[in-house]
Amino acid sequence: MPNLTGVNLLEDCHFPPAGTRVDLAVSGGPDSLGLLLLALDAGLEITVHHVDHHARATSTEDARFVLETCERFAVPCVVHDVVIDSPANFEAQARAQRRRVLPAGTLTGHTMDDLAETVLLNMMRGAGLEGLSPMVGDPTKPLRDLRRRELHFFVVDAGLEARDDETNLSAHYRRNRVRHELIPVMNDVAGRDVVPLLARQARVIDADRSWLDALAAADLSLGLEEADCRELVTWAPARLVRWLRVRLASDAAGGETYPPSADEVDRALAVVRGEVRACELSGARRLSRSGQRLTLV
Repeated sequence: MPNLTGVNLLEDCHFPPAGTRVDLAVSGGPDSLGLLLLALDAGLEITVHHVDHHARATSTEDARFVLETCERFAVPCVVHDVVIDSPANFEAQARAQRRRVLPAGTLTGHTMDDLAETVLLNMMRGAGLEGLSPMVGDPTKPLRDLRRRELHFFVVDAGLEARDDETNLSAHYRRNRVRHELIPVMNDVAGRDVVPLLARQARVIDADRSWLDALAAADLSLGLEEADCRELVTWAPARLVRWLRVRLASDAAGGETYPPSADEVDRALAVVRGEVRACELSGARRLSRSGQRLTLV
């Protein structure tokens, strides 16, 4: 066990009890190295997983660095080689591949800064309450209350030189522009650091969402084809939309589930109200109404 000094940071982490067996995703960057060091400090039984996407000339060196770091700390490490089929939508494909190869429940080094960036990215695509309260209470994000700069200083103080992923500076990726352009402008306009504000907003929204989920629990037991449209049209609009977002969610690669878009929900509402007999949805699906019953094929 290395003699590390992360006690103060540990107070803001959300790790399971000492001795718990966990899987960690470690890329070799400062965030994931900080996750590894803090997990060691927390007394966890660790297996590290490194995913090599082979997307950069230095990716093999990253894998070697992670293996050597794990050997230094006597931690088992598994390297997963994945192939991205097309450069189009690389981030989404890489995320799906990581979800495919990593064990369920793998811990990642996402920080409060990542949470804030995700809130803004989701806001720009018109996300609902779920998108505006990401990571809150997520057991796979134990560093969600730490700031990125604190974690980076901690890694340097521990004597490790993290790997540098040059794509983190590329304006080609939207998250990088949010990180390096949008948030600094927001800080300037607000006259303060907005990251803690966005994180607090996410926690408030998550609490409200949890309360709404509890209220809607009985609704969610009602299957799509069991529902009577005569009853559905008497529901408050927000209640009906919430039910449709769950019932019309679609599965995607990597085990992700996506709610329908706002346009799809509007089309589905027209079917429920009897304004049209059917509508098309993503994934080559069709929602239709016959009499007072709905069918999704």
